[in-house]
Amino acid sequence: MSRLGKIPISLPKGVEVKSTPSGKLEIKGPKGSLHIQLPNGLKLKMEETTVQVDRDEAVCREGAVYGLFRSLLKNAIVGVSDGYSVELTLIGVGYRANVQGNKLDLQVGFSHPTAVDIPKELKVAVDKGTAIIIQGIDKQIVGQFAANVRAVKPPEPYKGKGIRYKDEYVRKKEGKAAKGKA
Repeated sequence: MSRLGKIPISLPKGVEVKSTPSGKLEIKGPKGSLHIQLPNGLKLKMEETTVQVDRDEAVCREGAVYGLFRSLLKNAIVGVSDGYSVELTLIGVGYRANVQGNKLDLQVGFSHPTAVDIPKELKVAVDKGTAIIIQGIDKQIVGQFAANVRAVKPPEPYKGKGIRYKDEYVRKKEGKAAKGKA
């Protein structure tokens, strides 16, 4: 049995959770709304300021599913109340980014600019040409888009050039040593 699944989730002010008999949850908050479909055997127990996921052990035997959907519900509640944000940094001479409509234009050392489509659920801003700020209410979409942008030019280990997360540490390798004459 999942230990995380047993912990109740406190609801911030302005967040509502509605449940249907079929197991579909609607989470509404100041930043927007999200939907989650609970599998068979999981139910939602709601109180005034807390929400807890309960499971019917006869139908849903896996404790992992129980903890997973508790975490998904918690992420949705945090997303509609506070939102999620990821910051990427471009390291390299001439590396810069620009938002053009619904595309993120990256110039990262290729012979051509690279355009990445921005999902409609996200807000993307570029600060000083080298800092990309990705914001949204769905943690999965924010993280996946950040990973897709980083995958365009991941940091290389010799000079550290590329796209990296703001607090990411890139361990650098030592270059080839010159051989001396004997």
